Amino acid sequence: MYLLKNKIVVYLFLSLLFHSVSNAEIIKPKNTIKPLEVVEIQLNGLKNNNKPYEDFGIEQTWEFAHPNNKKYTGPLEKFKSMLKSEMYVMLINHIEYKIDIVSISEKTMSYKVTVLDDKKKYYEFDWIVQKYDKSGPLENCWLTTGVSQPLLLGSSI
Repeated sequence: MYLLKNKIVVYLFLSLLFHSVSNAEIIKPKNTIKPLEVVEIQLNGLKNNNKPYEDFGIEQTWEFAHPNNKKYTGPLEKFKSMLKSEMYVMLINHIEYKIDIVSISEKTMSYKVTVLDDKKKYYEFDWIVQKYDKSGPLENCWLTTGVSQPLLLGSSI
């Protein structure tokens, strides 16, 4: 009886573990997701890049990249390499971020994003999100069209 109870406990634990991993799904663009939410989804993904699996955050960020942007940064493996390069690595597993609105229009939103990286340095980015205006599954979805090169603001130490 004791052995049976242990097997049941182990089975339940493994079931919960696999269920939680399988439920960690990439958020897909929808026309109900606001432009600021797009940036937050991407930054939260990058902040926790390897949760629930390796490069989940980069894949999440890629999901909200505008198709025109993907032409220059893709395919996904190339995008992963770009984000892990010296140019953008400070976004991976950063400590915190702050988003400020720079400009607003009906089809384009521009943000100033400040990131504190894991080495306690602040960087600033221009982050541009545009509403996709072609028909299809991305119609009227807000997608990232550009992220500037980082500007080092200094250290927090």
